[in-house]
Amino acid sequence: MSDARKLIGVVGAGTMGNGIAHVFARSGFEVRLFEVERAALDRGMATIQTNLDREAAKGKVDPGEVPRIMARLRPTLEMGELRDCSLVVEAATEKLAVKQEIFRKLDELLGAEAILASNTSSISITRLAGGTKRPDRVIGMHFFNPVPVMALVEVIRGLQTSDATFEAVRAMALEVGKTPVAVNDAAGFVSNRVLMPLINEAIFAVMEGVATAEAVDEVFRLGMAHPMGPLTLADFIGLDVCLDIMRVMEEGLGEPKYRPCPLLVRMVDAGWLGRKSGRGFYKYRD
Repeated sequence: MSDARKLIGVVGAGTMGNGIAHVFARSGFEVRLFEVERAALDRGMATIQTNLDREAAKGKVDPGEVPRIMARLRPTLEMGELRDCSLVVEAATEKLAVKQEIFRKLDELLGAEAILASNTSSISITRLAGGTKRPDRVIGMHFFNPVPVMALVEVIRGLQTSDATFEAVRAMALEVGKTPVAVNDAAGFVSNRVLMPLINEAIFAVMEGVATAEAVDEVFRLGMAHPMGPLTLADFIGLDVCLDIMRVMEEGLGEPKYRPCPLLVRMVDAGWLGRKSGRGFYKYRD
């Protein structure tokens, strides 16, 4: 990719957004990181600095390179600063209406050849593309948390996505050190279509008194060699995110097996969202 094509935008400075910005900047791209709130933007930039310092301490990044990587990142509260980007990756909350509004604004703002990508973990790329004037240049780039560490990127083709768009995004994923896997557009794609029902069923097992959360997780760690059990993983992802994905799959696939467990709904209603709230299936703060 020529230097003129190496200006990337990221919308959202949360866990996924700052991770995506991190890997692009680390790989030599100039990055514009957009957020709507100063506090969230500052937290995102601080997280990138912390993670780069950690990588340097582990020998994964040259310590002298860290300031240069940070210099390639420009945080902004003005979406207009994304105007000249060749690719913008949206990493906002997993709500269709929010993503559609972001895509509408970006579609009006960006040059005709720019690609719009969503980091959505479940929402239809075809539907997002249909709300733009560039449906052939809309695609999914589903990174995995923690983004600087995890190798996989699901590259999701909407019905309208062109071969040129797919190949350009696949090449960029490789350039930032990721392994792109082609996936067609269906609710939950591959990863969450398989993972979320597993998590949901584990929650049913707890709700129905089959086993405690600790016991469920121990079965998967010791019996299936999972690095963490499904309920620990759910807390790590965020129970609200798990619920959002289950609801997208329930609506999009129309199958009762995707119905969210009532205990999951109640925990989200209670504000027990996992690690980020201090309590989920486990307690993380006193």
